[in-house]
Amino acid sequence: MIEIRHKETGEVLETIRAKALAGSDLRDMLLSGADLRGQDLSGADLRYSDLVEADLRGAILSKALLQGANLARADLSGADLSEAQLGAESPSGAANLNQANLSGANFLRADLRSVDMRRTDLKGAYLCHGDMRNTDFFASDLQGVKGRDALFIRANFREANLSGADLRDSHLNDANFVGATMRHIDLSSRYSGGFTVLNLANLERVDLSGSDLQGVSAVQANFRNANLTDVNLTHAVLGGAIMRRAKVTNANFDGVEMATVSISFANFSQARNTSIPSYKTHWR
Repeated sequence: MIEIRHKETGEVLETIRAKALAGSDLRDMLLSGADLRGQDLSGADLRYSDLVEADLRGAILSKALLQGANLARADLSGADLSEAQLGAESPSGAANLNQANLSGANFLRADLRSVDMRRTDLKGAYLCHGDMRNTDFFASDLQGVKGRDALFIRANFREANLSGADLRDSHLNDANFVGATMRHIDLSSRYSGGFTVLNLANLERVDLSGSDLQGVSAVQANFRNANLTDVNLTHAVLGGAIMRRAKVTNANFDGVEMATVSISFANFSQARNTSIPSYKTHWR
């Protein structure tokens, strides 16, 4: 028998008829505010359980089932959620991590599709090889995250902070970055001939200053009013991209084909290694 108690009052919230929590059936349980610090919940079934404001610091949740679980404002800092299943095709079936503390958490190969991760603290989290298609990161802190080889297709990063993040070789197709802070982010590749994908992404008003976008594929991406100061865009593929009024001071465009890039009212005279076709107008 295992008693799960409230983190502050010590009240018994649930009594589990098992010798261990790992692999246990904990579905639909009322565990709001539960003290589960450092517990081994690997492989546990926590689908649709109430874990609002639960203390899960350092907990082991690898391969746990968490679809539909409510983890709003829970503390999962340093927790291991590798290969955990939190995602679903639609938000209604996915976990809720709104305003959760996920700093330093491990989400290696985790399923986070359509998960509500708005206003979460993800500083230093490990997201490599994760599936975050349609995940909502609105206004979240993702500074220094590792998200290599991950799927962020149609993810929402509006007003999020991704400064110092490593998202090399990830797919960010059609993602929304409007108003995000992305200083010194790495969107290059670790592989010869490899590239990060930003096709159709919306980067309007994004601060990308000092970032590495070498070789990135950003076909038809929107960089309108973006800050591209000191950005490395060497050999980037920018066909059909919009850079209207973008700030490109000291940005490196070596090897970039500019024929179909919209550069109206952007001061490309301050950029480096640009080759602007003679028929382009309204640029400075």
